Order: sequence, then C-alpha cells, then structure tokens
Amino acid sequence: MVALAGALTTAYRIWQNALDARATANRIAKQTCAEAVVQFLDETVAFAGFRLTRDHEGKRRLLRTYTFDYTDNGFERAQGFIVLRGLTLEAVGLAS
Repeated sequence: MVALAGALTTAYRIWQNALDARATANRIAKQTCAEAVVQFLDETVAFAGFRLTRDHEGKRRLLRTYTFDYTDNGFERAQGFIVLRGLTLEAVGLAS
C-alpha cells in the first residue's frame, strides 16, 4: 500500500510539472508574439517532444519543446518554438 501511495505521488508530481511547463510555455508564446507584433493563433502551444540533458551542475534536467502558430498578416500561418529546461526558458524563436 505504501508503494502504491508513493507511485501515485510521483505520478501526480510528474503530471503537475507537465501542466506547469505548458502554462509557462503559453505565457512565453503570448509574450513573444506581443513583442513581435504578431497574432498568437489558437491561444495555446502544442507539445512537440522532450529529452533529458544535464545542466551546468551535472544534474539531469528535462528539455521540453513546444510549438505554436502565429500570423503576421492574418492569412498565413507560421510556426514558432519554445524550449524549456524544467520551467526555465532555454530558447524561443519565430520563423523568419
């Protein structure tokens, strides 16, 4: 029973961390689009993948990549990306 509780706690933490990362990515996408004077489309980011990496202290960290669509003319879609290390912005970009 204790093992089950531990497993459920771990699963909850992973799920909550994923939700926090997505919320962070949404905030960054909105801010990036506002600063670039483009329209953020669909009002959300899409999870594109993840990989494990090590930070400058040698600790394992999860790099999550999200994509989002935007338009600068109201007709054509372009895609941007966000890379988070944990909940910290690693990179953000808009198509050129």
